[in-house]
Amino acid sequence: KAFITEEGWQLLSADYSQIELRVVAHLAGDKALTKAFKEGRDIHQEVADTLRVDRRVGKTLNFAVLYGQGAYSTAYQLGVTVVKAKEYIDAYFETYSGVRQFLDLTLKQARELGYVETIFGRRRYIPEIKSSNFTVRSAAERTATNMPVQGTAADIIKMAMIDIGSKNILDNAGAKMLLQVHDELVFELPLENAISFAKVIKKKMEEVYKLDVPLVAEVKVGSNWDEMEKLEL
Repeated sequence: KAFITEEGWQLLSADYSQIELRVVAHLAGDKALTKAFKEGRDIHQEVADTLRVDRRVGKTLNFAVLYGQGAYSTAYQLGVTVVKAKEYIDAYFETYSGVRQFLDLTLKQARELGYVETIFGRRRYIPEIKSSNFTVRSAAERTATNMPVQGTAADIIKMAMIDIGSKNILDNAGAKMLLQVHDELVFELPLENAISFAKVIKKKMEEVYKLDVPLVAEVKVGSNWDEMEKLEL
């Protein structure tokens, strides 16, 4: 609520929906994940229904896989036994085998080359992947599997920022780009320009790069950053 606008202005927030999971689907080439995203399904519910668990478990598994989280952390998060958490993770990888193959190949590259990279070739060197210290090596392995995903998502939103800022889009709407927070861009602009600007921003963000699954941006407006209402465009 501390982030407020001047009278007659609005904050506009444009947020990529589940971009990291969409990047995983693209990089892994997993048919089930790709199909779900192309059909516009709720990916957390999709995983839950497939594995016959509730949505909370489906969502936790999606991000556990994304961040290289093991059975112990997953068990703690879900309030289940380690054995049960391992069963969930094994079932996930059995169902979404493309994700397992992608993670294994990424680790193999990191060990052989000493780095991993995003879709666009931005590299992160990870010499710790060969450490004899288990804790250090494990952390490096989590970094290796996660960086191509988070890094690609970061690249995409920066490409969107450059595209939006370099084509008079802001000037035409009298808008200012205020913040970039993870997968979200926050703007300030006159109230009367909010709808037309929102349509342009949504289109630019969704078309900045073509993945095998659609990029989706959700737009909200409000007089402060806490009280934002979603725009149906």
